[in-house]
Amino acid sequence: MLQRGRVDRRKLSADYTAFLTPLADMLLSSPVSDSIMRAHCLRRAFALGLLLHSVAACSRAVHGGRVDADVGARIARIEQGLLPSMRVQGRAYASASVEQSMRAHGVPAVSVAVINNGRIEWARAYGYADVESGKAATTATLFQAASISKPVTAVGALRLVEQGRLSLDEDVNVKLRAWKVPVNELTSRQPVTLRLLLTHSSGLTVHGFPGYASDVAVPTVVQLLDGEKPANTAAVRADIEPGSRWRYSGGGTTVMQLLMTDVTGESFPWLMRRLALDPIGMKASTYEQPLPASRAAEAATGYRSATKAVAGRYHTYPEMAAAGLWTTPSDLARLVIEIQRSFRGESNKVLTRAMTVAMLMRGVGSHGLGPGIDGSGDSLRFSHGGANEGFRATFTGFATRGQGAVVMTNSDAGGAVAAEIIQAIAREYGWPGFAQRVIAPVEMTPETMREYVGTYLLTGTQIQLSIAVEDGRLMATQTGGSPFELVATGTDVLTPLVDAPPFRFERDSAGRVTTLVVGTARLTRTA
Repeated sequence: MLQRGRVDRRKLSADYTAFLTPLADMLLSSPVSDSIMRAHCLRRAFALGLLLHSVAACSRAVHGGRVDADVGARIARIEQGLLPSMRVQGRAYASASVEQSMRAHGVPAVSVAVINNGRIEWARAYGYADVESGKAATTATLFQAASISKPVTAVGALRLVEQGRLSLDEDVNVKLRAWKVPVNELTSRQPVTLRLLLTHSSGLTVHGFPGYASDVAVPTVVQLLDGEKPANTAAVRADIEPGSRWRYSGGGTTVMQLLMTDVTGESFPWLMRRLALDPIGMKASTYEQPLPASRAAEAATGYRSATKAVAGRYHTYPEMAAAGLWTTPSDLARLVIEIQRSFRGESNKVLTRAMTVAMLMRGVGSHGLGPGIDGSGDSLRFSHGGANEGFRATFTGFATRGQGAVVMTNSDAGGAVAAEIIQAIAREYGWPGFAQRVIAPVEMTPETMREYVGTYLLTGTQIQLSIAVEDGRLMATQTGGSPFELVATGTDVLTPLVDAPPFRFERDSAGRVTTLVVGTARLTRTA
C-alpha cells in the first residue's frame, strides 16, 4: 500500500504501475478467470480515456444559462491540486491529481458535486463503479450515503413536527407503538425526546452499524432495538442521563425511524420519499433496503480495499434512517441547496424558515437538529460524513453563501480522498474556515510505540481496529480497511492522518494500555 507523505507525490503514477506489475504477472500465471484479467486490462486502458475525457469536459462548463470557461479552469485546478487534508510539521508534500490520490489510497470511484451561487455549478465522476467488470462511475451512479442518511432523515422528522404529527420535546414513548424505550432511573428523570435524538444527546447506546451481508438474515427494527438475533449489534438502551451530554448514537436514530413509521403507518422508504426526497427533487435517491434488484445496475460496488469487494457488492442496512440512503452527490447537493434557500427565506418545499433556522442552530457537541454545525455568520455551515462497509462520503454547505460540495466514494479508504477534494474545493472557491491543518508531532520512542500495538474492539459491535508498527511509524487499520498513520501529539494521544478525532488511550494501574477512546466511542483492547 502506498502511503501518502512517504513518497514524492509526483511519482505516484509510476510507483503505482510498478506496484501493479507483479500483481499482473501473478494473475497471468495463476488459474484465475479471464474476466478478472480483462477487468485489469480495462482499468489500465480506461485510465487514459478517463483523463482525456476529464480534460475535454473541463474546457466547457454551463453556469447560469451560459458557457463559463472559468468554471472549467477551476475544475482543472482542483483536479490537479490535491494535498493531504492534514499535514505533519516538517514533512514535505507534493500536490497530486484526483486520479493519483485514488490510486495511492486504493479507491476505485469518486463522485463529486460542487455548489456555487446557489446552484450545482459542476459534477464529475472518476474511476470504476465496479472494478472487475470495468464499469465506469458516472454522476448518476448510486452510492451508499451511510450516516449522511441521518440529516436527510432529520428533514423528514422536522416536517412531521411542522405538520403536528410529532413534537420535539415530548417523550417519544407517548407515540411509539411497536416498541418503547425501556424506562430506567435515568429516563425517569429525563425522558428521551425527538430533539435529543436529533442532536445525539439522548443517552442511548449503539454508535453505528456494520450492516448485513447479502446471504444472511436481516432483523426487524424491533429486533435491532432489542439486540435480538439476527441483529448483529447490542440492544439500544439509555445508559447515561438523556440530555446530559453529546454522544453519537445510530441507535437513537433507529428509534426515530420507528417513531416516524409508528405515527404515520407508512413504510420508511415511502415516507421519506413523500416527506423529503420528492419535494426536493432527489429523484435518484431511495431509502429502500435492500436496494431493489431493478436498480442494482445503477449502484456502485463497495470495496474494503483496492481489490477486495464487499461480499455481495454491498451490505443491507435495515437501520434505514441511520445508514440506509442510496443517492448521488448531485441529489445531496439539491438537499443542501434547499436548506440554504429555506434558511434565507426563499423556499419552503419541505421546511419553513423558522424550522430550518432551528435545524442549523448549534447545540450540544456542535450539533444541530440533524447535521453538524460549524462557524457563524457568513461562515456558518452544516455538514455530515458517512461510513458504511465499502463506502465513505461527506458533504458541507454554507447557510448564507450559496456554496458547498458533496463527495462520495466506494471504498473504506475513500474518506482520505474525499477530505482532500473538499480541501481543494475550499481553496479554489475561497471558503472560510477551511485552513490547512498542520500537526505538530511529539517524539515517541520505539518502546512507547509498541505499547499501543494491539487490537481494539468497539463494545457491543464487530468493529475492530488494529494498531501496528510499520517502517518506524504507527499504522491503524479497521477490519477490511486500508491502513492510516497515527502521529503522537501528546501523552497517550495519537492523531490519525485522516478525518477523525484524536485517539486517546487509557491505562490500567500497572501502566498497560487497555482502552482506546475516539470521540465518544470506547474500544477495549482485546490483544
